[in-house]
Amino acid sequence: MTTQTTNEQSLLENDIEAYLQKHEDKDMLRFLTCGNVDDGKSTLIGRLLHDSKLIFEDHMAAIISDSKKYNTTDGEFDLALLVDGLQAEREQGITIDVAYRYFATESRKFIIADCPGHEQYTRNMVTGASNCDLAIVMIDARYGVQTQTKRHSYIASLLGLKHVIVAVNKMDLVDFSQEEYRKIKADYKAFAQDLNIPDIRFVPISALKGDNVVNKSESMDWYPGATLMELLNSVTINEDKNLDDFRFPVQFVTRPNLDFRGFCGTVAAGVINVGDVITAMPSGKSSTVARIVTADGDLANAFAGQAITITTNDEIDISRGDVLVKSNKLATASDHFEATIVWMDDAALQPDKEYEFKVGTKNTYGRIESINHKIDVNTLEHVEVNEMQLNEIASCNIRTSSPVVIDEYNTVKGTGSFVVIDRLTNVTVGAGMITKTNVDSDGAEQVKREYTQAEVELNAYVRKCFPEWNCTPIDV
Repeated sequence: MTTQTTNEQSLLENDIEAYLQKHEDKDMLRFLTCGNVDDGKSTLIGRLLHDSKLIFEDHMAAIISDSKKYNTTDGEFDLALLVDGLQAEREQGITIDVAYRYFATESRKFIIADCPGHEQYTRNMVTGASNCDLAIVMIDARYGVQTQTKRHSYIASLLGLKHVIVAVNKMDLVDFSQEEYRKIKADYKAFAQDLNIPDIRFVPISALKGDNVVNKSESMDWYPGATLMELLNSVTINEDKNLDDFRFPVQFVTRPNLDFRGFCGTVAAGVINVGDVITAMPSGKSSTVARIVTADGDLANAFAGQAITITTNDEIDISRGDVLVKSNKLATASDHFEATIVWMDDAALQPDKEYEFKVGTKNTYGRIESINHKIDVNTLEHVEVNEMQLNEIASCNIRTSSPVVIDEYNTVKGTGSFVVIDRLTNVTVGAGMITKTNVDSDGAEQVKREYTQAEVELNAYVRKCFPEWNCTPIDV
């Protein structure tokens, strides 16, 4: 088993409950590694686990054996095999699907998503990044900022990641040159000026040799900053959560007996207290919170990320797909909104084709009415297009068959994002982030004009048949 600190080892041997409680109280950081092909993403994760002494002995023996079998590193121990588990990945030495690994230090727990670097697997990267707090963008020191570096950085910005660590890898292959590092750092900063990422940090590393990953590098004494592990342990993410706008998508209604009816789900944003006045959207019916129930007992309050069951003091109709909000801070119920969509299907997006949309816990049907523009991830320019291909990103207008409860993505992720599903194959074909919650379109205006004209005709008919009513004429 892995070596541990004396304190943790003592707890593990003498007080298992205290040991488990200590780990339960640690905060969780979810991060992903992304970047171009062969930038060393999987090797970096292997190095983090290896140097932190978080690899089991039997797992280590299996990796040593597989390193010789696949010979991806000339017979040496291949750290990348710790996360590249598919046979195709091991044979080719690349990452194809997202791989998740868990580890913990004395101060924090981590979940790592190792994302593929190939452009054709951009959709996999989007999937991995969707639940992360931080992105490690890998850059090969020999080649600098490349197309996939920009693509993945833009997607990280698009998905609302506020923290990025740019790890300039393979510094050993450029003789640990400070000038090369400074040049890459300047190039990335120039590109990132137009991205919405408030916290960007840089660290020069060699994942293969272990320089500046967990331990300080003796070969780069010109770098005075923290190691990658120190940055991961110290980055602050608590302030990233929205605690102002309470959003609770109802996932399930439970009624175990005649005396209990509760609404189950996970708090998407904000804080809720017993006694707060809440509104069920889109119905608009209001009540107050009677209880907040969990598996560990009732709570006085709950906050974003907690799975809870809410009961109300009034019997109001609430079902799966509804969203509970505080009555003084309502969300938007709209059937027409604007969103940025990442297309994930081999078949092109077809405007006006009916798709299924899943927003939070609500499933509805609708159409992508129009593509406003495609976003060139290399230059961030807007390009006029009539269709979207696999892995392309575009701003679109969407019309749903019924109103859905939504927010802008940069305000509340849980109610500001959705997936697009093909109705025939039931395959997820796109992922979207809402940028505008209510959009007027020519179609809507046309409906409004037709409705107004109908009012005029009805009014004229009524005045003709019943002149004694003395109706006021209506003009369009």
